[in-house]
Amino acid sequence: MTGSAEEEYGKTQAGDSPKIGYPDETLESQLGDMDELAEAKLVRKLDLFLIPVVMLLYLLSFLDRVNIGNAKLYKLEADLGLKGNQFQVAVSILFVTYILSELPSNLVLKKFGPSRWISFITVAWGIIATLTGLVQNLGGLVVCRLFLGAVEGGLFPGMAVYLTFFYTKHELALRIGYLFVSAALAGACGGLLAFAIGHMQGVESLNGWRWIMIIEGLPTFVLGVASWWILPDNPETAYFLSDSERRLAAARLTRQTGYTVTASQFHWKDVKAGLKDWKVWAFSFAQFGSDTMLYGFSTFLPTIIRGINPTASAALVQVLTIPCYALGAITYLIAARFSDHQQKRGLYTIIFGLISIVGYAMLISDSSSGVHYAGCFFVAMGLYVCVGLPLAWLPTNCPRYGKRTTATGLQLSIGNCSGIMASFLYPAKEGPRYVRGHAVTMGMVAWAILCYAILWFYFAKANAKRERGEEHHLVEGMSDEQIAELGDDSPRFLYTL
Repeated sequence: MTGSAEEEYGKTQAGDSPKIGYPDETLESQLGDMDELAEAKLVRKLDLFLIPVVMLLYLLSFLDRVNIGNAKLYKLEADLGLKGNQFQVAVSILFVTYILSELPSNLVLKKFGPSRWISFITVAWGIIATLTGLVQNLGGLVVCRLFLGAVEGGLFPGMAVYLTFFYTKHELALRIGYLFVSAALAGACGGLLAFAIGHMQGVESLNGWRWIMIIEGLPTFVLGVASWWILPDNPETAYFLSDSERRLAAARLTRQTGYTVTASQFHWKDVKAGLKDWKVWAFSFAQFGSDTMLYGFSTFLPTIIRGINPTASAALVQVLTIPCYALGAITYLIAARFSDHQQKRGLYTIIFGLISIVGYAMLISDSSSGVHYAGCFFVAMGLYVCVGLPLAWLPTNCPRYGKRTTATGLQLSIGNCSGIMASFLYPAKEGPRYVRGHAVTMGMVAWAILCYAILWFYFAKANAKRERGEEHHLVEGMSDEQIAELGDDSPRFLYTL
């Protein structure tokens, strides 16, 4: 190659704007000789400018959603006069509006622009999360939780799709993995912050739980305002890239089978295709199973640890949650890196799901408190892998934007329905061991593993048929571009396993 890839892609006429589309012969030739160093430099730059913002957004989102579990330890129930299962109702009610908002939010993401839409919903939930610290009764808490779910529900599915605007399927699992690392950090930070903020008990005559809500909600508002300018909508509008890097970023995406000009646009026929695809529904119902673990464990880990060690102070309970989340985060990063490198999603999802099942078996067993606490670590090891990798697995098998955004929205909507159920799995009367809650969660994880095993088997069988050329007759007489427009129905498209 006579020059770097950046120089080649930089040779455009003044006023030209790079477009993501189906590569012509010249572009295909350039892509064939693409400078790997320039591409690696580009990916590092994307990571530097995008990932910290994306991680911080999801960290604050998860923190504002589950900090009610920490607030419970600082007189929330007593202040609001909650009785019976009213706390569980307040926890679960969020997921009603959260679920209903996910798919619609994804469908309008491109229309309003990711930066504007994400900024709007972040500012909105920051205000609501902060005001939650001022409620005076159950009604006020429920209203705040409903509004919080409505605006916050669009963030994660939006982020999952947003990352596909910049990263290829060979890079996606690790980047979505960073979101789950944020969730783990939120759990750990939530414990640390609750421990620190708990010392504000009585300041301005307010109990500690109110300060937890107020202080943890304010940074979200600030970041939401900043996101309007920090987040680019796509490679073409990335302020931190040079013109040549923008063209390179756009060109990278065209190498993936099924990516064309029209495939990168929204079409209602692709939405319908996503709603009719049994594989999308299988992923969605499997997500329900693994998300039961996510929400049960994330919300009630302080309660579970309090049951293991009833004499522990609230501060010590918060501290004991931190190593569990740290192990979960580290495990996911390692698994995601191997998954991206090998392009294997199902294998790691199933293996780590089984590890979580072992953890729940330890929690259920009539053993010592040490064994029960160790079980929390086993659950954490598999938690984020089992929940997170499928969120990279499904979109990489949906090359058309409309189907991809629908599939991801549906996957998360149905998956997050588990948050309603999970809220009732650990009632106080079943403590300290919470056998039923652990057993139900273990069964749901087993269900998820079964679904993923079926999908894995199906994709492997479909790929084998396509590699043998058994589907070539379906596209006889069609041009290369027409074949590419078929997306994952194209006999040239090989599923990620």
